[in-house]
Amino acid sequence: MGDGAPAPDAALALVGREGRSRVVLSVDLAARKAGLRPGTPVAKAQAFHPDLTIMEADPQGDREGLEKLALWLQRRIAPIVAADPPDGIVLDTSGADHLHGGEPAMLAAMVQRLRDTGITVKAVVADTLGAAHALARYGRARMLVVPPGGVVAAIADLPVAALRLPEGIVDGLHALGVSRIGALAAMPRAPLALRFGPEVACRLDQAFGRVAEAIVPVRPVEPVEVCRNFAEPIGAAETIARMIGTLVPPLCQMLEERGQGGRCFDLLLHRVDDRAEAIRVATAQPVRDARRLIRLLCEKIETIDPGFGIERMVLTASQAERVGARQALSLLGEAEEPDLSGLIDILSNRVGMRALYRVAPVESDIPERSFCRVPALAPDDARDWPDHWPRPTRLLPRPEPVQAMAELPDQPPVFFIWRGVRRKVKCADGPERVFGEWWKGDAELTTARDYFRVEDTSGERFWIYRAGDGEHGETGSQGWFLHGIFG
Repeated sequence: MGDGAPAPDAALALVGREGRSRVVLSVDLAARKAGLRPGTPVAKAQAFHPDLTIMEADPQGDREGLEKLALWLQRRIAPIVAADPPDGIVLDTSGADHLHGGEPAMLAAMVQRLRDTGITVKAVVADTLGAAHALARYGRARMLVVPPGGVVAAIADLPVAALRLPEGIVDGLHALGVSRIGALAAMPRAPLALRFGPEVACRLDQAFGRVAEAIVPVRPVEPVEVCRNFAEPIGAAETIARMIGTLVPPLCQMLEERGQGGRCFDLLLHRVDDRAEAIRVATAQPVRDARRLIRLLCEKIETIDPGFGIERMVLTASQAERVGARQALSLLGEAEEPDLSGLIDILSNRVGMRALYRVAPVESDIPERSFCRVPALAPDDARDWPDHWPRPTRLLPRPEPVQAMAELPDQPPVFFIWRGVRRKVKCADGPERVFGEWWKGDAELTTARDYFRVEDTSGERFWIYRAGDGEHGETGSQGWFLHGIFG
């Protein structure tokens, strides 16, 4: 909203009309802490909260923003994503969670990325849409992964309103003394249906996974997409593989006509019971090679549950990029570097994109800050590894404290004890003094480390440092740490 945006700590309320009255429709955390709640008349809210910032609600704009966020998540997390107005998004991550290191890692990374953009979220992974909806809106946990088969116990103590029932039915259940889902699920179905209709039983069955609930995904604008409908449902793995072979070539042809290559491909398989199975494969570079794409997709067939049969298949390039012309190899030119992208794609789709990386140098004297993880095929930059002092072949994830004794402050230790083993130092080299990065914080203005390469009597070599210069307390704790092991 630019310069007209309210201060981050200001109490804010969105107002609109309910019938003939102007009421508060939504409040932020500051307004809620001040005691303001949705449904309060605007005049009363202004009288009790003179400093309240009031803005007109924009339901259509909120819906468009929610759909944009759903498309953003679709490109980065999973192929089946739908908006759940007024403030929710539903994702079916089956077949895509392995690309992110599993469900817990995927959920944590997604929540952190949204928080980095200023969006506060509650996120839940569960077997069913109904259970995830209930726990995300009425559960206490800000982030939760419900184990398979644990839905019934997870939602039993939630209020009946979590089942997405109309307000009239919720009031009627409260009048009967039923306020929790567990108590409602234990009641006979026939009297409930006679009094409230079939919706109560339907919502219970959807939450518990007894009845399928379809998710209609958002679609990107003008996606590169091909589909195939079947007169008779298919289910055999060989038939699915053959159909993939018929869908991929026209998709690659469409990408070539647009001068694009795909980075992320989604295969949606619509079953006869209105459920959808999804396969997502990602590539390290934009590709439109039909043979490579067919192989990547067919490797995921074993994860598909065809149910009673698949009646429609849709293949979409959900993320595409421009691909420039490539010079063909000439007999007079130099030998072309081997193309590892195919191998990288196969491995990353098996073990996950996060599990496949390489290490690149970072301009920092602090050893644990001198490298970072980058994608396996990320381009090399001009930076190189420091070579003025040898570095160990294995750097520990974090320095481990050791007990050591040195004869003088600027000399290496005579012996040290690491992981319960006493090691006598035979020879050593150093110190290499490393200062803190003062521009990153006041705590590093005076810190220093003295690193030594030491070899014990058994021939093993270690990288040890003292936290401090050995004389002044402000430079460090003066304790000894083992940071690496030489080959």
